[in-house]
Amino acid sequence: MKRQRIDALALDSYQRAARVMLANHLVTRVYPDRIALPLIRRWATELREDLAELFGYRLEVTETTARLYPVHDRLDDARPARSVNDRVFDRRRYAYLSLALAALGRAGDQITLSELAEHVADYASRIEGLDLSTERAADRDAFVDAVGWLGARGALTLADGDAGGWASDPEAGEALYDIDRPVVFALFRPPRALQHLHSVRGLLAEDTADHARRVRRALVERPVVYLDDLSAAERAVLAQDRVISEVEYCTGLRAERRAEGVALIDTSGRLSDTRFPGTGTLAQVGLLLIGEIADAVLDIDNPVPRRSGGSPDDVLLDQLDASIPTAGVFAPLADDIEPFAATTDSVEDEPTYPFLDHTWLRATVTALTDRYGATFAAQWQADVGGLTTEVLALLSKLRLVQPVPDGILVLPALARYRGAVVTVRVRKSEELFVTAAETGTGEGGN
Repeated sequence: MKRQRIDALALDSYQRAARVMLANHLVTRVYPDRIALPLIRRWATELREDLAELFGYRLEVTETTARLYPVHDRLDDARPARSVNDRVFDRRRYAYLSLALAALGRAGDQITLSELAEHVADYASRIEGLDLSTERAADRDAFVDAVGWLGARGALTLADGDAGGWASDPEAGEALYDIDRPVVFALFRPPRALQHLHSVRGLLAEDTADHARRVRRALVERPVVYLDDLSAAERAVLAQDRVISEVEYCTGLRAERRAEGVALIDTSGRLSDTRFPGTGTLAQVGLLLIGEIADAVLDIDNPVPRRSGGSPDDVLLDQLDASIPTAGVFAPLADDIEPFAATTDSVEDEPTYPFLDHTWLRATVTALTDRYGATFAAQWQADVGGLTTEVLALLSKLRLVQPVPDGILVLPALARYRGAVVTVRVRKSEELFVTAAETGTGEGGN
């Protein structure tokens, strides 16, 4: 990485471009905003060389798109696709999205929503267990969510009509879209043909011996890089100041080192998709729950049990492999990917973490709701179970806890937030209205 070629006065601009590209992987004239693509194009040469050298990523930049093709060392279920209304995609929505991309790749310059739905329905009918019926409102809503995801990224641009009207009544509503073919083709270009894979492990990195790149990728892709997650060779690389400083220089972030690992702190909010601590009920309850968890773990009079975590990555890989439609695999060209070899660390060295069960978690969130519930969003005040599930999902995404079948394991980075102080503002009797931030109805994150 040739640091001297970037002027100190322009360094902040370069780092912003790097963060945008690493955070979004696809940048178009409208996504993630209208200023991102000119910024990426300005630094295209430097970014192309640096991202390849540091991380092994390939960057392609055209007049209308910038596409980063990352290398994955592991699969991550913490950043699912979301609709324009922040609805997390389920399997049906992912399927409709994939089939819509296939249909758009064969379409012309424009297409109506009903025509696209017909193509997707035809493709879906050939897949066992999947269909799209425009007579079912749930199917229409899922399909419109997939179309909206494409629209947000500029693959489709609404030229006339209203997708919501079609979703309400396909006979009365219609929408016409312009198709941006370069964006469509940039969206889905897997490193290998999916029909040649028996296992999703075939999509993961092949350069397993390039420990420096694997560590740099971990630093920008994970909220926290724990030493326990790395091999002995990778731990040695993480201990090198040069490797971490290269990532800091590229991204403009600052590394926070602890005995258990390293985290890049993103104060800009342009690399992480979730700001924490943040506003909104989930983030606020998460911070409150962290304090309770820390108190329980540090209580020497009532020590909590400890457990080993195992590998959640292997569980996710096995679940995905079980979902592969084997009938669609082209056997003559398919590769059998062997499961990853076990690490050389002995079972005796497997780390253990404090364990808290679901009963304790539910009771604690219930107590927090009783105490602070008046400041929570209305939807959560009456749904303690749902609130508990969503808050734990947030803490898991941030790698502060690890879910296990009957509870959670408390990971070391959680201690970073254990000193939070709660201040509840008491409204005066004459105040009739409060802001969203005060009621906790807004959601944090980018």
